[in-house]
Parts: sequence; structure tokens; C-alpha cells
Amino acid sequence: MNLPMPGHSTPSASFEAPLEMLYACHQRIHKQCATLRRLVPHLAAHGADDQAREAAAQVLRYFGTAAQHHHADEEQDLFPALLESMAGSDAVCLRELIDGLTAQHHELDARWRDVKRVLDRVAAGDNVTLDAAAVEAMAEDYAAHIAREEGELLPMAARLLSDAQLQHIGAAMRARRGIAGGT
Repeated sequence: MNLPMPGHSTPSASFEAPLEMLYACHQRIHKQCATLRRLVPHLAAHGADDQAREAAAQVLRYFGTAAQHHHADEEQDLFPALLESMAGSDAVCLRELIDGLTAQHHELDARWRDVKRVLDRVAAGDNVTLDAAAVEAMAEDYAAHIAREEGELLPMAARLLSDAQLQHIGAAMRARRGIAGGT
């Protein structure tokens, strides 16, 4: 399996290659965080104009659906598959990693809810201020979380998970999104 280098896109990612899909999702998260960072000064200078409303709506759509699916992909499918692959072994390190990543998911969700409240108002056309510190904290937390997943979790998954386990994870990811098909 050829996993992408962190910071590089994965144009061929598909549900048949679920680890690559997770990497590709990370890149989309980085892009949405960059949009949020650009939105802060834009709102201050232009208010909730058409560009701000469209950017807010785009970020709301992404974090309201795709990012939630991403966390579920990991927590409901990838993490259990990794733990199963370690059955009979000393999986203390893996459990600590998974527990830490799951806790970060909850923290990221809380940060998102704080930012979302303002984005909902921007998307509705209200001239409000987007807290730069809240956006920066969310973006930095996502960057650190992604770095840990790409540096530790996904390489471990590539080594430990069988083709059958990866196919199961890919099928679950597809089903979570209501997409039929696959092999």
C-alpha cells in the first residue's frame, strides 16, 4: 500500500483504499481551516457579503457532514479493527493512542460547535465577528491531531490491517455516506 506523504494530495483515494481516503480527508480539513482563517479578516473588512456567506456555508457543509463521517470512520471502524488486529498482543500503546485520538475528536467537536454558532449567523447574512483566537485554536488543534494520525495511526493501520479488514472499513465508510457499489 502506498500511503501519501503528509501535505500531499491523494487524487486516487477511493473507498477501496480507506486509509488513503482518510489522508485525503485530512487535506480537505486543512483547506477548510484555511478558509476559516481567511474568513476572519474578510468579515472584519466586508461583513457578511456574498463571499463570506458562501464561505461560511461551505465550511458548515463540510464540518457538518464530511468531518463527522471522518470521525465515525475512525471511531466505529478503523479503531476497532486495529484493536482486533492486536488481539492476544500487548495493545496498551495502541489503546492509549486510540483513547487519546477519540478524546481529541470530542475536543475538536466542541471547538467546531463554538465556531459553527457564528458561521450559522454569517451564512444567514448577519454581520458578526468571527473570533480569530477560536478559529486559530480549532485549526491548530486539527493540525496537531492530523499530524498524530498521519505519523502514528495510519502507518500502523497500513502495517497491521489485512486486505479483508480494509475492504470492510471501506464498505462501512461507503455505507455511512449512503453510497452504493464497490467491490
